[in-house]
Amino acid sequence: MNSSILKLQNGSDIRGVAIEGIEGENVNLTSKEANVIGQSFALWLSKNTGKPAEALTVGIGMDSRLSGPALADAVAAGLLSAGVSVVNCSLATTPSMFMSIIFEETKFDGSIMITASHLPFNRNGIKFFNIDGGLEHDDITAILEKAGGLEEKSADLTKIKSFDLISLYADHLVKAIRKGCGCGENEKPLSGLKILVDSGNGASGFFVDKILKPLGADTAGSQFLEPDGHFPNHIPNPENKDAMNSIRNAVLKNKGDLGLIFDTDVDRMSAVLDSGEEVNRDSIIAMTAAILAPENPGSTIVTDSVTSDRLTVFLEKNLGLKHLRYMRGYKNVINKQKELNEKGINCPLAMETSGHGALKENYYLDDGAYLAVKLIIALALSSKENKKLSDLISSLEPAGVEGEFRFKILTEDFKTYGKEVLETFKERAESKNLILPESFEGIRISFDLPETKGWLLLRLSLHDPVMPLNIEGKDKESFSSIKKIACELLQGFDKLDQSCLK
Repeated sequence: MNSSILKLQNGSDIRGVAIEGIEGENVNLTSKEANVIGQSFALWLSKNTGKPAEALTVGIGMDSRLSGPALADAVAAGLLSAGVSVVNCSLATTPSMFMSIIFEETKFDGSIMITASHLPFNRNGIKFFNIDGGLEHDDITAILEKAGGLEEKSADLTKIKSFDLISLYADHLVKAIRKGCGCGENEKPLSGLKILVDSGNGASGFFVDKILKPLGADTAGSQFLEPDGHFPNHIPNPENKDAMNSIRNAVLKNKGDLGLIFDTDVDRMSAVLDSGEEVNRDSIIAMTAAILAPENPGSTIVTDSVTSDRLTVFLEKNLGLKHLRYMRGYKNVINKQKELNEKGINCPLAMETSGHGALKENYYLDDGAYLAVKLIIALALSSKENKKLSDLISSLEPAGVEGEFRFKILTEDFKTYGKEVLETFKERAESKNLILPESFEGIRISFDLPETKGWLLLRLSLHDPVMPLNIEGKDKESFSSIKKIACELLQGFDKLDQSCLK
């Protein structure tokens, strides 16, 4: 068995270096790996559905990465060699590939997206979907383990069919906007609004020509819409400062009502308001929750562990919702959301500060384009009432001073050592009578003193020998005070490299 293929697993995704271009990063995701992974997925899907491989149809899409076409062909060859019918969806988005299983026009048995999200141009990856959504960690492990024992097989690629999925998906979103705005089939509810899109040369350029323009929006000032796997302008990543500055400057320069920015495969998004205010991290969660709150009173919003205390105050005191701060990882928050709804606890939204957001009304799918649709509907409805979109989060406290410090663990058994650090850290915090809220990941401490307001979170990375420490203070003084307290609580751990704190 080729055990090296197991190293391609990254949580519930497959990720690797697909092309040369960055010194020290050796290619480990080639056409050979993609081929046997395709074969293995065919076997997994056949077992999962109870159908023979010859009765299965799988769609394949990709983002704008340079290595996409070669990997897509290799995966397709693997599927075809197993007897599966393959449909080429060409340039697509991760959410659209899941919807290809739902749409009546396609109804694939499974789908595959070739993407590595926001990672550098030399990386790529493979995501899988079935009718239940994205595959789980254990499913990926099983697929890779099986793939490691397979040999590369050729196939006749002329048997691949083609389908314009992105147009079908865009039409689905157009209908959602019209419905949300209470409009008829041919009405243009976005007339009079200027909405800009920054695609960062990823796969989201379709949003302008296939969604915004047909609905009447003025999109002048939109930028970097052409797919280009070199990503020449900035990384398509809503968490990247240069990317956010890019869309912010475009909105201010062109006097836009709203700016939208997506990651490469469009499963994440953030926004910029007409004032230039960035709506990302805590604020994108707050705004989405505010949009959903009227139809979901008293419901629960699930977020990752690094959301701020100010978000909790906004959700619980201003919107009357409940806030469950859970673990990092988009699959973790989505699975917790599903679990709560299965128990009868209404949970309309699960969202990470990264911009991954899943709505119950949308198949629990983390879909950046669908989130954008919700913001656009809210913008259109607000403008009719001469209100601002920003009114939805006007009572959200301003962001404080934030920082993340990543400590390397200098021992081979890093998980055991990391757990010992967390236990001691907690004991020391309790001995100082500090406030320790419920935490599903690491140790969180809240500070609500006249001179020190904010929070910190110390956690252990799931896969790497690293302990991240997140700190947020209401102002610089609070941040410095919390950082000082963290240093005191972390004294004496000689195998924890804390040099970044200095």
